[in-house]
Amino acid sequence: METSVYDFKAKSIDGKETSLGEFKGKALLIVNVASKCGFTPQYEGLEALYKKFKDEGLVVLGFPCNQFGGQEPGNEDEIKSFCDLNYHVTFPMFAKIDVNGADAHPLYKFLKNEKPGVLGTEMIKWNFTKFLVDRAGMLVKRYAPDVNPEAISADVPALLG
Repeated sequence: METSVYDFKAKSIDGKETSLGEFKGKALLIVNVASKCGFTPQYEGLEALYKKFKDEGLVVLGFPCNQFGGQEPGNEDEIKSFCDLNYHVTFPMFAKIDVNGADAHPLYKFLKNEKPGVLGTEMIKWNFTKFLVDRAGMLVKRYAPDVNPEAISADVPALLG
């Protein structure tokens, strides 16, 4: 049974099976992302957060999802190209997944169970829901989609010290 986010695997945006164990000892910000969402400009803040703290041990992980208003309709190549061209994303991106429902990725089933949202709901409400994970792979905090990455930067140093 999985006890931390490091116990999961996911396919990278380039199609490579990736163990999240590769990030062991790093703090993580896990985000379900979309290219055609009102929150899409958060890519800029996520990249800034990653650049600011990556040398100290923070990694942002982007998981494209098309479950909210069909706002991530492209394939992995299109998503990667969009992120590169529009936001110069350098943090790790993964293949498109489901975050809710029967086909939800096991990582997201774990995240939702560990840190339910408002009123205890496990559902992911929308694109750009964020999960902050400490260096031991344990969930610290869940952020609503409308919480900007800049606001999260205040919570990061405590995990990196």
